[in-house]
Amino acid sequence: MPAQHTHIVVLGAGFGGIGLTIKLRAAGFDDIVVLERADDLGGTWQANTYPGCACDVPSQLYSYSFAPNPEWSRTYGKQPEILDYLRTVAESNDVIRHVRLGTELLAARWDDEQSLWRIETSRGELTADYFLSAAGIFAEAKYPSLPGLETFEGTAFHSLHWDHDHDLSGKRVAVIGTGASAVQFVPEIQPKVAALTVFQRSAPWIVPRMDRPTIGLERRLLRQIPLAQKAVRGTWYSLIEGFGLVGFVDNRFRHPFELLGRIQLRRQIRDPKLRAKVTPDYMIGCKRAIFSDAYLPALDQDNVEVVTDGIAEVRAHSIVTHAGVEIPVDTIIYGTGFTSTPSVFDRIVGHDGRSIAQLFRQRPQTYLGAAVAGFPNFFCTLGPFGAAGNQSAVFMIESQIAYIVDALSTLRARGETRIEVRAQVQRDFVEEMGRRSAETVWLTGGCESYYTTAEGGNAGLYPNWSFEYRWRTRRFDIGSYEVSA
Repeated sequence: MPAQHTHIVVLGAGFGGIGLTIKLRAAGFDDIVVLERADDLGGTWQANTYPGCACDVPSQLYSYSFAPNPEWSRTYGKQPEILDYLRTVAESNDVIRHVRLGTELLAARWDDEQSLWRIETSRGELTADYFLSAAGIFAEAKYPSLPGLETFEGTAFHSLHWDHDHDLSGKRVAVIGTGASAVQFVPEIQPKVAALTVFQRSAPWIVPRMDRPTIGLERRLLRQIPLAQKAVRGTWYSLIEGFGLVGFVDNRFRHPFELLGRIQLRRQIRDPKLRAKVTPDYMIGCKRAIFSDAYLPALDQDNVEVVTDGIAEVRAHSIVTHAGVEIPVDTIIYGTGFTSTPSVFDRIVGHDGRSIAQLFRQRPQTYLGAAVAGFPNFFCTLGPFGAAGNQSAVFMIESQIAYIVDALSTLRARGETRIEVRAQVQRDFVEEMGRRSAETVWLTGGCESYYTTAEGGNAGLYPNWSFEYRWRTRRFDIGSYEVSA
């Protein structure tokens, strides 16, 4: 039985995949199949269900500009509300009929002879003229490598795979990691557990979140005066964009932000010894600063201990530190983040036999975070150097969507069907990113994070203003590509 052929296959039904489908349809493309391995759409907002899961970007900005929502219940949307928003947008824009839920990508390989993509999924084979990846970069859990971990006889799970059937009440819980997810779920579980031990490798910078519920009058004004909603979105955009002053302009701009964090520490941590433990020893912005008003007070409770000695060994019912202290534990929760290169990229192979993952592990590389040399008729969202450290991911995704849709529209108008970014264009872009990154706080701030590669280079953040990126991707630059009929 021959494989079904479709014009465009989109991988992933999160913010990127939903937005791409909406804008492709608006441009007159209708033969679209969206592959989603989960049983529901929503991407990371479907997958992450841990207690306290919320966005760290204000909802008025962390939403599509073409689908504003005046009904957000609070400044920062929580996971259920963001997921409901995505479902509503998908349903109202007739995206659902394009989505194949429970369909995992097993392999995608470019067929140079036939000039098409051959795609194998868990529910059959497809061929496609164009393959667009909107696979999330925070899609797969990263687990620590610890001696004796396999001998632990209690319950252990990652925040991405929260065990909602496991009752934490009265348990002795160890949390490994202090990233953004842990900062959100620690205050939620602290009142329930008998003892909470937080294993911290490096202290995160915590700055005030200032979250609050929105009131009915606000929502009514935003409904009735669309310009007001644009003004609110624009204000938040400008405030968050300002973090670029620290990131890639001059790290001396960090001092006001660090002062804010130190004031937060002094105000919320009473114990001087604990305060010293949770005071960062690197520049703010070197790794992701976290907005929270609840995390530090949770650490300052009688049933919580912060351990910085590091883990030497895991035993059947305990964890032993490098200092030789044995801590009884019933439950281990990993707040250790995500893999830097999701395994799905190992399954996407270009015309020279190499996978996307092989290229990215060799060196983070794309053109504009949206195209990859060696992969014809392929585009992606949030590829290396297509994400910003100082702006909403949705803003960057929308820029890439506009660029990709313009590319396919341009090809259709010209009667051409094959496209690939020129290798030299991509090399020049990556080298430009390297030059611009050399003095950024990400590389000089004194820390290790997923912002950097093992070699100490930029792992894929765009080292410039997001509005400059929007201008750069405002229209498809066909001269940067090899195109043919």
